[in-house]
Order: sequence, then structure tokens, then C-alpha cells
Amino acid sequence: MQFPELQTVLPWVEQIAFGVVAGFVAGYALKKVGKFVALALGLLFIAVQLLAWSGFLSVNWVVVQERVDPLLRAESLNQAWRALLSLLTYNIPFAAAFVPAFVIGLRRG
Repeated sequence: MQFPELQTVLPWVEQIAFGVVAGFVAGYALKKVGKFVALALGLLFIAVQLLAWSGFLSVNWVVVQERVDPLLRAESLNQAWRALLSLLTYNIPFAAAFVPAFVIGLRRG
């Protein structure tokens, strides 16, 4: 059995290694940012509710729900997820390492 020369496989190894590192870091960061965004939105909701309860402002929740609902439908979320994966998996060797590392980063974050 003959092994390929290092020069022929080195670009693949570099892409895979970078994909693993970039995937893990991106997944980890996305989870941390997601937690922060969830906290900020939760605090904002509490503040709005407190101001509405105190009589300082009035919120038309029906209009809010009408504007947010289309963004949270399954087809919209699936389309956004497919677009993100398409962007992140543009280069196949890189993507082969990026996606699993991204998922690991999300779990560890």
C-alpha cells in the first residue's frame, strides 16, 4: 500500500483542521450569544409589562403577535436554517469538519 505525498493531502488536512476549530468556536459563540439575547429579551419583556401595568404605556399585543408569528412558523425557521447551513457548508472539506464541530460547540457552550 502506497500512501500519498504529504504535499497532496496537506491542503485537505488544513481545511479539515480549520473547519473543526471554526465550527466549534462558531457553535460555542452562537450558544453564548443566544443565551444573552434570550436574557435581554426576557428582561425587556418584563420591563414592558411593568411599564404597562404601571400605566406608563399601552401595548397592543395583538399587533405584536401578528408581526412576530410569521417569523416563528416552521417553514420560516426551516428556510432560515437551510440558508445558514448552505452558507456554512459552501466548501465541502471544510464543511465536513465544520458542521459536526459546530454541533459540539453548541452543546458545550
